[in-house]
Amino acid sequence: MSRDNVIYKEAYNRSLDRIAEFGAGECQPSEARIASLLGITRTTVRAVLEHLQEVGILQWEGRRKAILRLSAPQDYYPADETVSRSEQVETVFMEHVLGGDLAPGTILRESELARDFGLSLSAVREFLIRFSRIGLIEKEPNRHWVLRGFTRSFAMEVFEVRETWEKLAFDRFLAAGPDPEMQKALLAMRPELEAIRTDIDRRYLEFPGQDEAFHRLNFEYLNNRFVYDFFPVVLMIFHYHYRWNKSDEKERNLAAIEVHLAVIEALAEGDTAAARRAFHSHLDQARRTLLQSVRWGEEP
Repeated sequence: MSRDNVIYKEAYNRSLDRIAEFGAGECQPSEARIASLLGITRTTVRAVLEHLQEVGILQWEGRRKAILRLSAPQDYYPADETVSRSEQVETVFMEHVLGGDLAPGTILRESELARDFGLSLSAVREFLIRFSRIGLIEKEPNRHWVLRGFTRSFAMEVFEVRETWEKLAFDRFLAAGPDPEMQKALLAMRPELEAIRTDIDRRYLEFPGQDEAFHRLNFEYLNNRFVYDFFPVVLMIFHYHYRWNKSDEKERNLAAIEVHLAVIEALAEGDTAAARRAFHSHLDQARRTLLQSVRWGEEP
């Protein structure tokens, strides 16, 4: 696989993250397991492993993949090289809606969006068609797209689906008994969450990335293609949607960090009942803050 490939570069960076979670001296799982965890082909896995061996991070001999050293910042591909065209459209679209504070009923023209975003017309059209499935935008017959608005009922429909799947995934994880890889990944999040909490005034904007990783790990436990399709919608709605009130963001993030740490600490102690209570509390908290913090499209 070409090392100019966006999928390869993104997979390589995620592999570096996973190596940091395992630590030097430990071994990576099988190629099939890595492919499953990262959602990539075994061809891509082998390309990643070869590169890791070339730079001295991994010693790969047959089935044994021993970690020789932890990754350093210079080992990573730059972020702008790991973003696919579809992700670029998602990002600039949400920034466009956020920055413009667009009202429900706003007309969206493909040609204007493509020009403003510096992207191809086909990339923009492909994104709008996919995004329209969740109901925030709608295509007028043989005409332009219309922004329908982020309403209270829409938010609650999305949240109910999210809550059902998240609880199912977490309950399955707890019922299956200790999963060394997922457990290790969750525990590895604790130092960074604690660091953000300690320096919350300056670092509170770093929490959404940690929150995404936390919930992505949980969603992935279901190994469900429909969940994978829904997860980006969750991120857009609950992290980047255009009607979010930023005035209490620091307080909301601090409260969420506390619950994340409560889940992780309960898992570290083997207290599955406490972990379940903390996780359900986190979802309840997310529901409350969503309802309290959003300036709804149907309200003045």
